[in-house]
Order: sequence, then structure tokens, then C-alpha cells
Amino acid sequence: MPHSTSTEIAGRIEDLYGAPLAELEAHAQDQPPGMLSALLGMHDALTLAERSIDFHRDRLAQLLHPERQIGGHEVSHLLDGARRLAEAVAVRDVQAKSVSAVLQSLARVPAPAPPPATAPAVPAPPVPAASPARSR
Repeated sequence: MPHSTSTEIAGRIEDLYGAPLAELEAHAQDQPPGMLSALLGMHDALTLAERSIDFHRDRLAQLLHPERQIGGHEVSHLLDGARRLAEAVAVRDVQAKSVSAVLQSLARVPAPAPPPATAPAVPAPPVPAASPARSR
């Protein structure tokens, strides 16, 4: 299940580039590295961090099941799982903050308007001939 943060970021990238994320990913593979590939990479890292959060949260829930005995061996697993969960949350927060800042600094450039139909040029009015100046 996608998280709201990665889903929101994906939507903002799609809005910025005017295409679905899957199309943008396919397009970015054929292009030299640029802003689009950087944004997609940040989104992938964010999605991976969210999956890691889910995994470690579920693992901690298994270890803390009410019917399960917690001994010395399990304590080390609990501490490791809690540490990994905290790391995944930190990575997710940093990625979300970074990609949001980049997206906020960008704006979609509207497509250039077609040039206006050219009207026939109107000739400039004739310039009056210079009259000789009277000398005194």
C-alpha cells in the first residue's frame, strides 16, 4: 500500500511534468541525467524508506506479540528493529523534505503560445525632406 507522502510526491511530479509517473520513468531512461531523473531517484528512495518502515514496524509487532515470551535473545532483536525503524523514518523524513523543497522551487512552464498571425506590414509614413536652413 503506497504511503501518502510518496503518493503526494508522485502526484506533484506528474503535475510538474504533465504525464503519469510510469511514462516519466520510461522517458527518463532514454535521456541524459537531469532534473527529472533526480526527482524520480528521490521518489524511489522515499518509496523504499516507506517500505522499510512498514517492514520494521511489522517485524516489531511480531516480536512484541502478547503471546510471545521476551527473553534476552529477543531483546537484542527488539532493539535492532527499533533502531532500524528509527533510521527508516529519518531517511523518509529527509527524502520527503528534500524532494518537497526541490518541487516547490520548480514550476511547470506553460507551452509556448503560437506566434500571432502576421499582418501585412504597414509602410512607414514618408519622412519630410530636409529644407535648407536660412542663414543670417
